[in-house]
Amino acid sequence: MPGSAPADTAFRVAGEDRYRLLVEAVMDYAIYLLDAEGHVSSWNKGAERFKGYSAQEIMGAHFSRFYTDEDRAAGVPQMALETARREGRFEAEGWRVRKGGEKFWCSVVIDAIRNDTGEVIGFAKITRDITDRKKAQDEVQAARDALQHAQKMEALGRLTGGVAHDFNNFLTTIRFAADMLRRPGLEEEKRLHLAGTIAETAERAGHLTAQLLAYARRQPLRPRCFDVQASIEGMREIFAATMGASIAIEYRYEEGPLYVCADPHQLETALLNIAVNARDAMPDGGRFTISLRRERGAGMADGGTDGQRGNVEIELRDTGCGMEPEVLVKAFEPFFTTKPLNQGTGLGLSQVFGFVKQSAGDVRASSVIGQGTILTLTLPESASDGELVTDDSALVLKPAPA
Repeated sequence: MPGSAPADTAFRVAGEDRYRLLVEAVMDYAIYLLDAEGHVSSWNKGAERFKGYSAQEIMGAHFSRFYTDEDRAAGVPQMALETARREGRFEAEGWRVRKGGEKFWCSVVIDAIRNDTGEVIGFAKITRDITDRKKAQDEVQAARDALQHAQKMEALGRLTGGVAHDFNNFLTTIRFAADMLRRPGLEEEKRLHLAGTIAETAERAGHLTAQLLAYARRQPLRPRCFDVQASIEGMREIFAATMGASIAIEYRYEEGPLYVCADPHQLETALLNIAVNARDAMPDGGRFTISLRRERGAGMADGGTDGQRGNVEIELRDTGCGMEPEVLVKAFEPFFTTKPLNQGTGLGLSQVFGFVKQSAGDVRASSVIGQGTILTLTLPESASDGELVTDDSALVLKPAPA
């Protein structure tokens, strides 16, 4: 009809009205518009419910009013707008403030609105109150923290009890031998035997102290650069005697020498401790495999020669009974053992853990019941001519980050 609006224009206007009514009716989200400087230019019912301001109170106010004093002082509102202006969108979670001063935790999305030429003419802002979810997450985290604290206290109690028990046994033996030595007319053979008992017990106590220091990453080390393959080769007879005839030992080496800077004696002790555990996990025989390889750095992934070095990995794999997941997570704790009473101190793997960490390395463990266990020691690769200059005195390496 003459004088009437085109049908598509009328439909578009009607659609815009329906969209505006829909947005204004939403109660679960605060949906409103900001101008290019961040002043409120529209306000829906959800915004009124969340923020506590009516449209008449808030229209034209700067949206930074909803932020905490700390966030405003830090320039968080301006940063949010600049991010949306630059990247097209800003998303975050944080504390906001209602009209009465009450804080609530919310999820915020700010989208930049551009005209046909690409100029930012305003922002669309959507806010959702997720205080209940935040509270639930905090409660879950608090429960996890409490559990971790309880586990640490349990481990500390086990450590303290184990140390007290073992040292009490040592002291009892030494005290008994000393009392016997005080007796007049003691035969020379008996006297020498008692003196040897005291010396042997003191040595066992010193070994226990060394294991504890290793776990605490405070043991004195004498690091030097050496070829790990040569070190392992030198232990072949020890491994064979430790594992016995019923366990086959296989050695797998990557071509070429692999150097590390560490205490070779402590590394041998760590490997032997793992071998003993593997042997005990295979009472009916099996296979023990020692693999040595280079884990290359990022610049050497394709065999490059940019001078970067990676890590040296020593993998020790057995075909034993394996460990349950709840046992595996405690395997490196001091005095934790699944062996019968008086058949293990529970300090073998704790020495491994402490030595590797103190040497700026890492240790990983995986296990499958009925299939066996894999322990992987990772140490930083070194130049063959030595990266760490030492003298003959004992050194204490700086502990690696946990």
